Amino acid sequence: MKNQIKELLSYQSDALHWNLSQIDNIAEIGKKALDSYIKISQKLGVEMHSKESAEKRIAELKKGKNTFMELSRNLAKMAQKRESVTIQPKEHLEGIKGTITITNYLGGNYYFTSDEVELYDKNIYLIDAKHTKENKLPSLEDIKDGLLKMILFTNLEDVKIGNEKFTPIPILKLTTAETFKIVDMNKSQKEMFEVLKKEAQINNFNILLNKHKIL
Repeated sequence: MKNQIKELLSYQSDALHWNLSQIDNIAEIGKKALDSYIKISQKLGVEMHSKESAEKRIAELKKGKNTFMELSRNLAKMAQKRESVTIQPKEHLEGIKGTITITNYLGGNYYFTSDEVELYDKNIYLIDAKHTKENKLPSLEDIKDGLLKMILFTNLEDVKIGNEKFTPIPILKLTTAETFKIVDMNKSQKEMFEVLKKEAQINNFNILLNKHKIL
């Protein structure tokens, strides 16, 4: 372990290439992790979900880097498909969900969803929705989760549906109880809302609050 840390500290390339270089050791790491989980399970008397499933996954990883990458890609696709047809309790949606596949400069694919997608001319509105039934803004944790999506959406380039290009318009949509009023927010909520507006201004995304455009 100490040698690995020293190697990492002296590594000259970027994090991506380090991670790729470690894939060849992933099966060994997985086996060590499984052995540790078994010991913890026995010590605490807590049953593991499925030892057999973990062993099967490790056996797949032993087949090499390409198998690992293909397995990860398929799992991500499946997660994207599930998310695209699932309505979460904290979502208050009106439009249709959309699937987004982001390809990086190395050709790697990352699979995401947008809670709502709307097309207007050559613009595509990518909306992440956060909802609360209460008479206040959605929780800080939910808003932070929405901001992560905004980071992704504001950095998209060359956005296409099929072969047709569109300009992405990222939107963070917040919905609350019908009785909510901005003027009734407490001090901490007002401060959070002002910080959120600054984030939107600096990073070029829009905010909708109960169908009203804030930015």
